Amino acid sequence: MPNTPERPRRIRVQREGPLLIEGPVEIVGEDGESTVSRRFVVAVCTCRRTRTPPWCDTSHRRRTKPDEAS
Repeated sequence: MPNTPERPRRIRVQREGPLLIEGPVEIVGEDGESTVSRRFVVAVCTCRRTRTPPWCDTSHRRRTKPDEAS
């Protein structure tokens, strides 16, 4: 479903997870480089642990919380 003035693009925020954005999307990085995905929904990393920026590769799942470290 493309975004239109009547139906804006939807972004879902997940606690401790990626931003889920209805595609297709174009993301412009800090360096000005543009990355495009034509998928129906894309996951954009917010934790900066991904090896495939800006896309989420679920690296956030491998982290342990301080109370689980023992």
